[in-house]
Amino acid sequence: MQNFIENLPKAELHLHIEGSFEPELMFEIANRNKVDIPFKNVEEIRKAYEFTKLQDFLDIYYQGMNVLQTRQDFYDLTWAYLSKAHKQNVRHVEIFFDPQGHTTRGVSFENVITGIHDALLQAQIEFKMTTGIIMCFLRHLPEKDALQTLDQATSHLDKIIGVGLDSSEKGNPPEKFKTVFAKARELNLKIVAHAGEEGPPEYIRQAVEILKVDRIDHGNRILESSELTKKVADAGIPLTVCPLSNLKLCVVESLETHPLRKMLKAGLKPTINSDDPSYFGGYMNENYLQITKALNLTKNDIIELAKNAFEAAFISDTQRENYLEELEQYASQKQT
Repeated sequence: MQNFIENLPKAELHLHIEGSFEPELMFEIANRNKVDIPFKNVEEIRKAYEFTKLQDFLDIYYQGMNVLQTRQDFYDLTWAYLSKAHKQNVRHVEIFFDPQGHTTRGVSFENVITGIHDALLQAQIEFKMTTGIIMCFLRHLPEKDALQTLDQATSHLDKIIGVGLDSSEKGNPPEKFKTVFAKARELNLKIVAHAGEEGPPEYIRQAVEILKVDRIDHGNRILESSELTKKVADAGIPLTVCPLSNLKLCVVESLETHPLRKMLKAGLKPTINSDDPSYFGGYMNENYLQITKALNLTKNDIIELAKNAFEAAFISDTQRENYLEELEQYASQKQT
């Protein structure tokens, strides 16, 4: 099964680029930019990555952001992730980034977006990978800040495929951002939002009915409402599920109790993703491998999850057909 998963063609739809910051690269860029960080070496940074709840993670997450300052920094960060993803047979990736976490520090929006975009263009050439950028709003900040960020992005819409909503979920419901998401839809941007990770099923309902999302990020608690589960299943709205993230942040007690299998049985369309891989202990292959072992998933289950991701991706119909054909050929070869 390990070989089957490692060579499986994959799409990753829930990846925070700032959450792919490995300690070695953080230390290197901090030294390059002469930024003081409260760590003497890489090992101290790695120890700081040990946490048990979302807020503790966010604290170190934002601290790591502080070393990112130049276009080259964002290129290096993104390229490091893409290189790992390519080795794990990720064919398509949609990268989240948090501009507010950078512009509030005085880093220009242009440096952030162009650095990330440069790396994606290089991956398209060197790895033949298809890519996209999703700009996320920080939900613990006021909506007016998100509106300002959307305004900043208007001159870079050629680089952005959608907008999302992340950061501290509790106390920050999706409806808080209904105006900015309505404006994003008017700009023909795709819509996603974190909902039902720590927040209640009501947040998922708001994401669907008020924000009108194309995908739900996480969605763990959807099964608490049979009505909502049926609504989302009938609408075919995909969920970008992140097993190792859920385990690390204690969203689930163990991978054995993860709701992924129940989601599949309920007719939902979950996908597997790594979320913030450097902090949560694994990239795509590690997430697939560990959740497969924990839930005793079959090859058919794995193929269904991979298929869901390509079907849910924000790509052209031709690209989707090509990826699904590649996946089908891979599955048939492995069955013989």
